[in-house]
Amino acid sequence: MAFIARFGQECTPDHVLHAIQRLPGALARAPISGLRAASVPSARMAVDTDLARVVLPKNFLRPCLLLLLHESPAHGYELRERLRPLGFNRDDPGRLYRALRALEEAGLVDSVWQASAGGPDRRTYELTAAGEERLALAVQELQAMHSVLDGFLARCADAGAGDVPR
Repeated sequence: MAFIARFGQECTPDHVLHAIQRLPGALARAPISGLRAASVPSARMAVDTDLARVVLPKNFLRPCLLLLLHESPAHGYELRERLRPLGFNRDDPGRLYRALRALEEAGLVDSVWQASAGGPDRRTYELTAAGEERLALAVQELQAMHSVLDGFLARCADAGAGDVPR
């Protein structure tokens, strides 16, 4: 299936996916500045995790971890479970722990070892002040990406391209 843009150029789903993956590249590189958190709709929706794995933006795991740690400190296994409704399957725990280490090295997350009554000690992660600022910036970047994607889908609907509802 291909989408035809208004200028007659073919735009396949692979082109759209590539564009989506390139948009949030700044999430991992953007400088932190004194930004206030923007408002985000709190509506929850079901996520098709198989589809989400294909279309989630590159580095989307990092702002998701910042959000979850903003909600409450947690250990790795708990974070893996809480990531599922955000479109992440539990099939790559190594990716999660690499992301947590990178966030900690960047000063966005702190961790402490806590004794566990029923098993091995657990490393618990919590958000730092810099992590709060980075989350606010990520929200603004993702809102901008959302706006761009909405514009794209509106043009597709106007042009009758694909199965986009009008």
